[in-house]
Amino acid sequence: MTTTPALPAAAHSVTAAAATQAAKPVKRVSSAGLMDGGRELEIEHGGRVYRLRITQLNKLILTA
Repeated sequence: MTTTPALPAAAHSVTAAAATQAAKPVKRVSSAGLMDGGRELEIEHGGRVYRLRITQLNKLILTA
């Protein structure tokens, strides 16, 4: 008889979190709507400010 080893508690919580996240649809926002006609905006996250900008080649760059 073969037994499957139990996952460590940390791995189980990560697996449960991934399953919960997979059940939620991903929110989609157009870059045009987000940028509101501009080429650069600042995003505050975790006490830091990040800058999202559109490059000359029309790519998005996020920097801290």
